[in-house]
Amino acid sequence: MKLLRIIIQQPNAHYRIPFTYKRRHTYPIPPYSTVFGFLINLLGIYDQTSNYYQELKKLKLSVAGKFESKTTEMIWFRNLSKSAHNERFGNIQNRTLSGHIEHFGGQSPMWIDILNNVEILLYLYHENEDFLEIIYDNLINPQSRLEVLHLGRAEDWIIIKDEPKFLDEANLEYRRLDRNYGYFFWIPEKVYPLNSFNINFNDFDGILYNLPVFSEIENYKDTFNRGGSRTFQYIKTKLNEGKIINTKILLDKELSLPIFLGDFQ
Repeated sequence: MKLLRIIIQQPNAHYRIPFTYKRRHTYPIPPYSTVFGFLINLLGIYDQTSNYYQELKKLKLSVAGKFESKTTEMIWFRNLSKSAHNERFGNIQNRTLSGHIEHFGGQSPMWIDILNNVEILLYLYHENEDFLEIIYDNLINPQSRLEVLHLGRAEDWIIIKDEPKFLDEANLEYRRLDRNYGYFFWIPEKVYPLNSFNINFNDFDGILYNLPVFSEIENYKDTFNRGGSRTFQYIKTKLNEGKIINTKILLDKELSLPIFLGDFQ
């Protein structure tokens, strides 16, 4: 039995909460679907019927992280409707404003929350250890990636801190360690019982979320369009802000940090 630990750093990141619009709020750590999207990119998976994708769906995943600060930026979203263009330029034929030629359409201000100096910890478990080795090899030498490795927006590039590390029984322990860990944790309702160790979801504090996990892309077999409309699978999860007390947990002995492996099957 072994886990793969990946520590990711990002200068800036935005993990959008999907039901926010005028001001785009961010989760403090990436939801599961964002991490799986990162792994799909890393492994070069472009076909949802591939063996790699089927193996990925069996993966057990723990996500934790922290950030130094949060800022809010203003960006412009472009509206390509005729009415928006007319409102901005006066008539449909005109594209000049204040002496400058601009793109057609209108503009709407949008505020977006940005996390700064982000650290994300991922723990991966798979019954097929060879698949973890494949992920490790691609992290060390990402030749198969579909695009630049990022977590969140396309511009949220990542840095792999140190070398990803495999953990086994000698690196893990089950015990109670009451403290505020200083990290955010996703605690899923269904935690994979590694070595038959079970936890009680109700023993942990946190805000409840239905987080997306995997998605099916509409008409993918016909279009191979990775940007197509998606239908997501969701899992009930708590966002814990770091305080964990009165219960035994699975710990990374080296970092003294909890591990909550989500079971998505």
